[in-house]
Amino acid sequence: MYHKTTPYRIFSFFNTTFLLVLSVLCIIPLVHVFAVSFSAKAAADANLVGLWPVDFSVEAYKKTINNPVFLGSLWVAVKRTVLGTFVILLTACLAAYALSKENNQFKGRSVYAWIFVFTMIFNGGLVPFYIVIQKLGLTDSFWVLILPGAVNVWLTILLMNYFRGVPRELEEAALIDGAGQFGILFRIYLPLSLPALATLGLFAMVWHWNSWFDGLLYLSNKEDYPLATYLQTVIVSRDMSSMSFSKEEFDLLSQKTINAAQIFIGALPVLIVYPFLQRFFIKGLVLGSVKE
Repeated sequence: MYHKTTPYRIFSFFNTTFLLVLSVLCIIPLVHVFAVSFSAKAAADANLVGLWPVDFSVEAYKKTINNPVFLGSLWVAVKRTVLGTFVILLTACLAAYALSKENNQFKGRSVYAWIFVFTMIFNGGLVPFYIVIQKLGLTDSFWVLILPGAVNVWLTILLMNYFRGVPRELEEAALIDGAGQFGILFRIYLPLSLPALATLGLFAMVWHWNSWFDGLLYLSNKEDYPLATYLQTVIVSRDMSSMSFSKEEFDLLSQKTINAAQIFIGALPVLIVYPFLQRFFIKGLVLGSVKE
């Protein structure tokens, strides 16, 4: 009956309208970038491209795909995203499982929990952090993109809240059957937590894929840059030294079309993966964020 009331219908109408407008505003820039990437040089340079390609051309994609520096950065980004997401999920699962226990099960749990929370509020600053990374010998190494962000406290807390909603009777039954803590975690908790794990995995994947500042800060060789860092140097800093143009290519290609092609390729993996994880993403957020 509540759903049939006039105030609810008015709210539902305005809410739906607002979400539709917001969705369109989010999609339009991506569609525009897509259109520019498939447009000819003259139309792109003259700002004649709207939401549809003008004088359709794939030259920008040919140049981008044949650029070894771009392909190398794309491969680094893929490796970083896959390995980094796995490491974040592993550390989050182990820490969240321990912190989800009661104080009588895990002595000192509150102390460890506050230590985790403390790192979310305070940090040593960029310069001390860089010195630590340098002293550990991680600069100019692939692992500098993985290890500093291996423990994500916010995702750990989200998973901890989800674990605390798992019935304790299942754990007690497993203990009676002789299962250890690792067996309980990997055979009971994780299979029951797929929505939360999908949520964490999506957050970690997007963060690793879009992160550019750490590569710019810790890596001196442009060939070791992940894709986001490479795009930042090319598009924001306008450093085109990694790309060489012949006379024919110069007549066919525009910096705008090449940048648009690179941006669209960079956004494509997330656009492909997200629809498959959306239902887990929404369910995991709702179930994991209301526990105490």
